[in-house]
Amino acid sequence: MLVRLLRRSLAPYRRTLALVIVLLLIQAFGQLYLPNLNASIINNGVLTGDTGYILRIGALMLLVTAVFTVAAIVAVYYSARTAMRFGRDVRGDLFAKVQSFALREVNTFTAPSLITRNTNDVQQVQMLVVMGLTTMISAPIVAVGGVIMAVKENVQLSALLLLIIPVMLIVIGSIVLRAVPQFTVMQDRIDRINLVLREKLSGIRVIRAFVRTDYERQRFADANDALTDTSLRVARLFALMMPSLSLILNMAVVGVLWFGGHLVDSGSMPVGNLTAFIAYVMQILTSVMMAVMMVVMIPRASASADRIQEVLDTEPAIREVDDPSTVVPSRGVVELRDVDFRYPGAEQPVLHAVSFTCRPGEVTAIVGSTGVGKTTAINLMTRLYDTTGGAVLIDGVDVRDLPFEVLWSCFGLVPQKAFLFSGTIATNLQFGRPGATEEEMWAALETAQAAAFVRELPDGLHARIDQGGANFSGGQRQRLAIARALVREPLIAIFDDSFSALDFTTDANLRRALKDRTSHATVIIVAQRVNTVMQADQIVVLDDGQVVGTGTHHELMQTCETYQEIVSSQLSAAEAA
Repeated sequence: MLVRLLRRSLAPYRRTLALVIVLLLIQAFGQLYLPNLNASIINNGVLTGDTGYILRIGALMLLVTAVFTVAAIVAVYYSARTAMRFGRDVRGDLFAKVQSFALREVNTFTAPSLITRNTNDVQQVQMLVVMGLTTMISAPIVAVGGVIMAVKENVQLSALLLLIIPVMLIVIGSIVLRAVPQFTVMQDRIDRINLVLREKLSGIRVIRAFVRTDYERQRFADANDALTDTSLRVARLFALMMPSLSLILNMAVVGVLWFGGHLVDSGSMPVGNLTAFIAYVMQILTSVMMAVMMVVMIPRASASADRIQEVLDTEPAIREVDDPSTVVPSRGVVELRDVDFRYPGAEQPVLHAVSFTCRPGEVTAIVGSTGVGKTTAINLMTRLYDTTGGAVLIDGVDVRDLPFEVLWSCFGLVPQKAFLFSGTIATNLQFGRPGATEEEMWAALETAQAAAFVRELPDGLHARIDQGGANFSGGQRQRLAIARALVREPLIAIFDDSFSALDFTTDANLRRALKDRTSHATVIIVAQRVNTVMQADQIVVLDDGQVVGTGTHHELMQTCETYQEIVSSQLSAAEAA
């Protein structure tokens, strides 16, 4: 998965990667050439007292150093830039993929996990790319080149490398094999931390109201301790690595000095060649240690890449058809025809054989007890889910045959939970229709009974809205969400239990204003309060996932027992009449 992700996301940067490789080759060859020059100075300059030779070769060493230093700096710059762009591209791809998900895929992955995958997981792979471009290219070249140059200096001493390098690889391999499984566990526990923290922040009022602060603190502590324990296990393993490698490195230098000293003493090896050999051994083992740093990162980056690729490889359950309809709905007639729907893994369907039609210029209300499938029916209309039987049609065209943009442009939706985006009132209203004028926004606010409290704000339309609209009351959020839908001037306006936080006077005024504003649109209202829908042109009563009654209030009071029970539970006989 890691290789696949890197190949896919780094493909656009082939030229930059080629430049980085060339620059790193220059750096590597410069590093390998310096010990040879140093040996030459010692053998032919220092030992013979030839100052001119020392100056000439010394100047050449400075030039080589300057060249490969500049190459290294430029390589690191382009490596970092490529890695940052890689991270940007992967995050963009993940975001685009999640946008294409239906509710089913979002619920499968969960929001905290998707956030972790788009932040922490991408960062892990991004760090690997940075280190890989600066280390994994030059380190093998220096290591292999160092072995060749060391053998060239002295074959006998080079035999020590046959012992040293395998020992280092055994130490590294044993530690990495034990650490790899822990990285996947670590990312899962980061997901858990995000989940608990999001619930803590979102539910802070409930937590305090029920005096559960200590319980939530303990729940976070448990998740935090689990992550800490896993991190410590990994850290302890890798804490052994660097001291072990340093010990091997220093013992190798001692061995080279011991055996090399005897060779120098016997005249079999010049002193300059011994210093060059030591430099090559240091380069070889340092390159191995640098590769170890990469090895430390690869398992975690690999686990993160698997999680990223899992999202990118997931095909949305709801997709546009290959040959979509070219018909653009113009009237807004919504028809549910023998609709069945069952959630994945559920034993019983939520909706069964549901049929009704919503027409333009009419208000259709959907009522029923909690859990009978009212919101599910709305989600099928907007194609957040697809039916498992039957069809949903708009102007006679199956919603599954319409392009997403065409389908969604038909609707103005006010969901159960009135969600506002951080920004201003104006930016939230223009989310419904970009480019809406202030006059149009004020008109929508007037209809939504929100203009009065917006005018009282110091900044009016430009008043700040916190994330989720937390700085407004529930009723104010609902009215602003309604205004946002009205600014859109949709063919089909859907109000999913969006009057629940309004007082009776505001509710009545809003419904009267809506009647004038949406006289040519298809209006669908999901409601719990009967007085909100009594004047509807058509009321659809759901019970146990089936339509048990359709008609006006007065008709249903005569023919539908379920509706009668709902009305009697909320209104007196006089009010119901």
